[in-house]
Amino acid sequence: MDFKDSIAGCCAIETQDRLLGGRVLFAQPSAGYRAAIDPVLLAASVSSCRDEYILDAGCGTGAAALCLAARVADCRIAGVELNDELAAFARSNISANGFDGRIALATASFDAYAAEHAGRFDQVITNPPFYVEGRHTPSPSGSKAAAHGERDLPLGDWVKAAAAALRTGGRLTLIHRADRLDELFTSFRTRFGAVVIFPLWPRAGTEAKRVLVSAVKGRRTAPRLMPGLILHEIDGAYTAPAQAILRDAAALDLGLGSA
Repeated sequence: MDFKDSIAGCCAIETQDRLLGGRVLFAQPSAGYRAAIDPVLLAASVSSCRDEYILDAGCGTGAAALCLAARVADCRIAGVELNDELAAFARSNISANGFDGRIALATASFDAYAAEHAGRFDQVITNPPFYVEGRHTPSPSGSKAAAHGERDLPLGDWVKAAAAALRTGGRLTLIHRADRLDELFTSFRTRFGAVVIFPLWPRAGTEAKRVLVSAVKGRRTAPRLMPGLILHEIDGAYTAPAQAILRDAAALDLGLGSA
């Protein structure tokens, strides 16, 4: 079965894309929710995960889990996604890339799944909804609105669910809006420490809109702010370090060695 056949009939009109310079075959809806570079950067930031059990929470069409599986051969990955349509795409993508034995996917709410699988995971990675319900104009696309806007699970509860899913000493890594760092720190209190903040600068000298944040369950070490990554040159092209991650499957070093 080829890539086109594997995703045929997967609920919506799709595009057939490739991630990591062609290493990952990737089908996603042609309209509505579409994965950009955020899940690729999230997957690249995961370190020391050989022989570990990783949960991709709110995995959408599976971009982060697929990129992680392509880069690191010896980790096991679970994905959980509430939206049926996106979960169907994720399952097709898992099969198209030959990852059926390495990535298991559940269709469920993150909090319910975390409660059922409490303490099972060494790491949780996640690209949570960015916008507070009622404080943004939701997309007319149901899948995009669900992916971008918090509904029944606001950010604090998302972090709480991640803490439930992790073993003590396990690591949470997420990508989020820089202007919501205060909420993240509030939700980490009593649950996570050794926080590392890694800004993603659109261009040199510009304000960071996105941050990668990593924290350890049960730790109390003070937070650290890292230099971060500049994504684009002045002409809009990706910088060489960004290209190495997005095209060549290089790891993204958050500086976790002493965390």
